[in-house]
Amino acid sequence: MPDWPHSPTHRLNAAGAYIVTAGTYQKQPFFRSARRLTYLCESLLHIAASHEWKLEAWAVFPNHYHIVTTSPRKVNTLRQFIGELHSITARQINREDGSPRRRVWFQYWESRLTYQKSYLARLNYVHSNAVHHGIVRRPEQYEWCSAGWFLREAEKPFHQTVMRMASDRVNVQDGYVVDPADIR
Repeated sequence: MPDWPHSPTHRLNAAGAYIVTAGTYQKQPFFRSARRLTYLCESLLHIAASHEWKLEAWAVFPNHYHIVTTSPRKVNTLRQFIGELHSITARQINREDGSPRRRVWFQYWESRLTYQKSYLARLNYVHSNAVHHGIVRRPEQYEWCSAGWFLREAEKPFHQTVMRMASDRVNVQDGYVVDPADIR
């Protein structure tokens, strides 16, 4: 059957590592406060764990997020994990804004990471995404991503290897503009 041309195709047929990018509807900064970013980040961590997905890297912004996540056997639950995250966070934000049934999330894209260099480059990309968007100078300065955790918890040689990987040519859906004023 041919792919539907108007949305990303989700090929979730193998266990392993994936990079996922999700964006808000019309790239609106629905999560534009420190409190909302914290809520989205905590929801992401909790729901990933409840679906047995291990987050390797994450970066949460007012209008999108990126994650690198792995599962040794439950690949078919990625769709449920993302669906639950989007449903719960959209309902909460809409409740706060008095906008029931407003569309918050638009789409998500995932790619299976099958090569070590590709995996390492995407870890770097996600950890460094706040620098890419001009929000901070060093990745670990951004509160709503895994870079600080990675710096503290990873073995030093692994951290250095990941952070040295070139990520400027990584093909990731990231046509988002983040206004630092939205993060307050």
